[in-house]
Amino acid sequence: MTSTPHLADLARLSSSSPIYDAVIEEVRGRHIRIGDRWLVDFASCNYLGFDLDPEIMASIGEQVRRWGTHPSWSRLLGNPRLYPRIEERLAALLGAPDTLVLPTVTLIHMAVVPLLADGGTVFLDSRAHKTIYDAARYAQGLGATLRPFRSGDLQQLDELLGSAPATGPRLVCIDGVNSMTGNLPDLEGHLRICRQHGALLYVDDAHGFGVIGERREDESSPYGSRGNAVVAHLGQSYDDLILVGGFSKAYSSMLAFLALPTALKEQLKLTAPPYLYSGPSPTASLATVLAGFDVNEARGDALRAHLHRLTARVLDHVHARGLTTPNTTGTPIVELPLAPGRDLGEIADALWRHGIYVTFAAHPLVPLAEVGIRLQLTAAHTDADVDQLVAALDGLAEEEFLRRVG
Repeated sequence: MTSTPHLADLARLSSSSPIYDAVIEEVRGRHIRIGDRWLVDFASCNYLGFDLDPEIMASIGEQVRRWGTHPSWSRLLGNPRLYPRIEERLAALLGAPDTLVLPTVTLIHMAVVPLLADGGTVFLDSRAHKTIYDAARYAQGLGATLRPFRSGDLQQLDELLGSAPATGPRLVCIDGVNSMTGNLPDLEGHLRICRQHGALLYVDDAHGFGVIGERREDESSPYGSRGNAVVAHLGQSYDDLILVGGFSKAYSSMLAFLALPTALKEQLKLTAPPYLYSGPSPTASLATVLAGFDVNEARGDALRAHLHRLTARVLDHVHARGLTTPNTTGTPIVELPLAPGRDLGEIADALWRHGIYVTFAAHPLVPLAEVGIRLQLTAAHTDADVDQLVAALDGLAEEEFLRRVG
């Protein structure tokens, strides 16, 4: 079976490059082995390094002995005590009125966006994550109207909301920390416009939760403190806002959440398919989330300071080499577009030679003008790992694989 034209880049990479769609045989810190080749992993989203933390790993056994490997009731039928413990601690960390945890961010979007839209209008940021786009299209199929707007264009959003029908819900969907650019939204501006028009703001901060948090005088880095996500980081309230986030990035656990009013939580417990029908997250994930809260409280800000320092090293080097990146906020997501005329297959081969493993931003996952590579820094990386990365970037720049400023 041949691939369709719009998937040609992905199909070519998958068939020709050992670094794409790879089977990973072994992990040692942030080094991975593919076949007999060791590479430094800059594709991991385990931002705080919790996947490798001995204290967190040690937390699994006790809970598995108590609850088994998988409490396989749907949440509607039964909730191990682990669930309310997580939701209570999470609400306190976020400063949110309440929280509801479900297995994944994707399941949350597909279930909750159509329920909140309820035949009204969904206003979708053009750079919102593909999973929100898919959920909005699903809502459209159930009778909602879909109105995309240019990313960050508050004037256009204001105009679209002003011209929307007066009846039915109005739901505005945006990213927190954008998964490709690493940049943050003007959350205050979005909230102001939503409140003026009686709309609800729905924010996906899967990549921000755990990394950025509230600003304080004693913060360890510009990421802020406590890792309690974009709402706290930007000093906003949860009035007229639903926050969605995941533990699968910074906390390295298969679990996701909504921060929301208690009345809406109770409604979703009766209407959201992942609560009613889905199998829950495995016990190991619930255990590591709870242990992650403890580690975050004790050592999280030190980990974020280390992560910020490593990320700043990479971004400083990118700027010194005159390379283009959309990242303007210093978060640990560094996208590097390809130079005109270069091909992802070429850069994949070069990175393989340099011993560097990255995320490939191929078309149609991103627009053609943004095809390139994405680097993710984590607190489990070392300065030696970054030394190897910047040496590889020097080689890519000299071979003119990467787009330059101007």
